[in-house]
Amino acid sequence: MKNSKDGNDIAAAFISDINWDTLDKEVQQRAKWCLLDDLGATISGTQAIISQITTDYVADQTRSDEATILLRGKRSTAAGVAFANANTANALDIDDCSKYTRGHPGAMLLPAALAVAEKYNATGTEFLEALVVGYEIALYTGRCWHDDNEVYQACGSWGSVGCAAIAARLMKLNHEQIKNALGIADYHAPNLPMMRDIDDPTMVKHGIGWGAMTGVMAAELAERGYTGIGSILGFEKYHHWVKNLGSEYLFIGGGIEWKRWCSCAWTHAALIAVEKLVEQNNIQVEDIAGIRVHTFRSACALSKLMPESTEMAQFNLKWPMATMLIDGGSVVGPDQILERRFNDPKAKALFDKIEVIEDEQAVRWEDIQIKDPDASEGKLCARVEVDLADGQSFDSGYVKLTSITWDEKSLEDKFRWVTGYVLQQETINELVRMVWDMENVPTVRKLIELLQ
Repeated sequence: MKNSKDGNDIAAAFISDINWDTLDKEVQQRAKWCLLDDLGATISGTQAIISQITTDYVADQTRSDEATILLRGKRSTAAGVAFANANTANALDIDDCSKYTRGHPGAMLLPAALAVAEKYNATGTEFLEALVVGYEIALYTGRCWHDDNEVYQACGSWGSVGCAAIAARLMKLNHEQIKNALGIADYHAPNLPMMRDIDDPTMVKHGIGWGAMTGVMAAELAERGYTGIGSILGFEKYHHWVKNLGSEYLFIGGGIEWKRWCSCAWTHAALIAVEKLVEQNNIQVEDIAGIRVHTFRSACALSKLMPESTEMAQFNLKWPMATMLIDGGSVVGPDQILERRFNDPKAKALFDKIEVIEDEQAVRWEDIQIKDPDASEGKLCARVEVDLADGQSFDSGYVKLTSITWDEKSLEDKFRWVTGYVLQQETINELVRMVWDMENVPTVRKLIELLQ
């Protein structure tokens, strides 16, 4: 593929020239929303086994005092800390997604930004600028990446480039060093065949930790003179997208999608559908004889086995639905998907009553969205039928994943919910105040101190 300098020069200029004070208010607001949500996912993720494993490994293998592994009291190199905190951020699968990346940007971007910002004692404003840079480079790269690759690769692939952009910005690399950092991250990006983990859900998941670590290392190598190829952002066939970097921000509007529940986003349309059906018809769980979920191809590929790990519970449509209905309150959180829940006989019984069926119309709409994320007719959706023991049957009709809307209050409520499993209310309050005022925080280390 012929590479054009133009796209990579556009990206490098955007990374080096961004200025918080000249950004639109909507962009500034979105950066803080993403920060709050990413931080909540990371804090809550410390409950998962993968968080402890990666923390212990990094602390043992990469001894250094550059940055902090959140809530663990351990320190390591910036790259190592980015790896550990990123695994934690994605541990419960409640971190943000994007239609342009078909995966999770924030769980890589925040850990990379925090680690490098702590190492270089960045201000709150510098940190926010880097986060905006990371989201935009990640989303633009992800869009190109999925168009260019026949095999659906998970987040750590394109995410490596977004994390390199963050590190390059915070390290104040020059124009050529930035381009090298992007190219190093692109070339060294992990090969992550996503659907193989869907077939056999384990801790490898989306490769989130590897993306964060690879990106930070790429910028550190570029600073030392290590050279890289031109990144995918320079491909001529993607110039019509990349030329808009810095003028068209993909992470505002519908570019970032936040998650209500601790499960794969492919389950959420079905969860919304069954939630509405049960509420509207006052259905009692004990009266349910069977549930049929008609949905798109990717959702049908999720595990249909009783989970034996939280990863199996997250990449599963039947388990989140069963536990949500049993518990009421429309909640799928740590109490529903961590290992402590797996012996619940009521959830197991309802699990066996759920059938997942590939739906022809839902598959068509999914294919449209994959081909063109901005297509108005493209949507991820599900239709749920519930049969009762007395012979009654209810049908939700098609329900779209995008039927949930978010604002500052709902994101703050979510943050307080997920962090409430881990932190005291006083600390939660202070974190919320700091995030909303981040541009006035003199050093990111103030945020880190709250999470020692």
